[in-house]
Amino acid sequence: MKLSFFGADQCVTGSCHCLEVNGKRILVDCGLQQGRDEVSNEEFPFAAGSIDYLLVTHAHIDHSGRIPMLIKQGFQGRILTTRLTAELLDIMLLDSAHIQEQDAQWKNRKGERSGAPHVEPLYTIEDAERVRQYVTTCEYGQVIDLCPGVEVEFVDAGHLLGSACIALELTEGEEKRRIVFSGDLGNIKQPIIRDPVHFRGADYVVMESTYGDRNHAESWSYTDDLAKIIDETMARGGNVIIPSFAVGRTQELLYFIREIKDRRLVRSNPDFAVYIDSPLAKRATTIFTGDLHGYLDDDAMKLVKDGTHMFNFTNLRMTETSEESKALNEDRTPKVIISASGMCDAGRIRHHLKHNLWRSECTVVFVGYQGEGTLGRHLLDGAKSVKLFGEEIAVNAKIVNFQGLSSHADRDHLLGWIKDFQSPHPTHVFVVHGDREVAPFFAQTVASLGFEAHAPQYTEVYDLITNTQVSPGYLPERKTKGFGGGAKATPAYERLVAVGQMVMESIKRSKGRDNKSLAKFADQLRALLEKWES
Repeated sequence: MKLSFFGADQCVTGSCHCLEVNGKRILVDCGLQQGRDEVSNEEFPFAAGSIDYLLVTHAHIDHSGRIPMLIKQGFQGRILTTRLTAELLDIMLLDSAHIQEQDAQWKNRKGERSGAPHVEPLYTIEDAERVRQYVTTCEYGQVIDLCPGVEVEFVDAGHLLGSACIALELTEGEEKRRIVFSGDLGNIKQPIIRDPVHFRGADYVVMESTYGDRNHAESWSYTDDLAKIIDETMARGGNVIIPSFAVGRTQELLYFIREIKDRRLVRSNPDFAVYIDSPLAKRATTIFTGDLHGYLDDDAMKLVKDGTHMFNFTNLRMTETSEESKALNEDRTPKVIISASGMCDAGRIRHHLKHNLWRSECTVVFVGYQGEGTLGRHLLDGAKSVKLFGEEIAVNAKIVNFQGLSSHADRDHLLGWIKDFQSPHPTHVFVVHGDREVAPFFAQTVASLGFEAHAPQYTEVYDLITNTQVSPGYLPERKTKGFGGGAKATPAYERLVAVGQMVMESIKRSKGRDNKSLAKFADQLRALLEKWES
């Protein structure tokens, strides 16, 4: 009875853990790593064909994004998840595949000019379409006999429609163990979905720590504060640009904007236009208006029973084509544009940032977690300019971190969740899904409450019978991404760039000097460069 860690180990994305029980291998999540690439997404540290079952906590790509690749490389087992997660997976993985194909095409066009080798996408739309034939669904609270010695129950995690914590009862010979995987735990008092369910006990817990080092600092009045941001921006004649995850976060925003419109809180432009610039968001919204019995909170259920459309209001428009998307930036009428991706690392949002970041009258509102190494994090950290599509763009727009909409539990709520595990008291708590500086810190915090806890490393293996580490794993070398396709600047590189700029300024000042001096200067620079490149 072993547990291996194959993703989100001292990093936030790429969730992937593996249980070995009675000769069966059970994968919990199979996520795509986003932002800072510490581990290649192109390879698994295990043979895909050796996996018998895959349990999926929820549909976000950092928990599900490599499922088509798993199947492509030989997985022939069974995928189990909640009914609504399965519906969301169907559209999200197709969208991810489309992005993979587009990225590969772009790299190959660029590579033709430089002679770089041909690049294949991680997976194709055809690969993504195959996923649904492997999926079996269940509902919250339903106990599933997965295989001999393994019972599985999905419990509401309160993070995304259909999201779940997964509890497994394991029996191997005379030994029995109960292990709970938190998945991503949701914030409390979110609109639409219910609060996370708390457990009373387990032998082992694998829990996330995204916000393990901090609380959501500000208490936001969702509708009033969002209305104020929109009102002030509209009064300046600017656009409100909201990078948003197409599934979950976009629907929450529509929920609030419907109320803002109903209460006419934006006085400068009461019937302001709202554009959802994401075909994926449009498709996802149809799921949010389907059969949601057992998934909605009480307030949302009342609206449904009253016949209120939670996500519809006047002057709401959904764009489909890239031409429609481009037209938004040609129209100077103040508007709200909600577009993916949520961390600004891909998609149409980058085009909207290019056309709006430099405008001081505009506002960019971040409504979710921004992973390390992403463009969104870079903007929140105070970047004065960013590179988009090969062009340096000044950051003059107002940048707002609207933390009230976080779908993640903060530090205190995470601690409140683990504190309830008392009967039985966990033998060990594995802390995952946190930045390299955050996960070990939060593990220490959990340990201070009387739990044995640590933050596992990549490929670490743990024996659940003896409560011992079998293999220590390792921390991959940190790599960073730039925001125009290149590597993020190190201090040494930044110093080199600064000297290069000094050289260019010197060249400009040399205009008009005698030819002999200019020729000597050029020869010296050429000699230096030739020496450097040799």
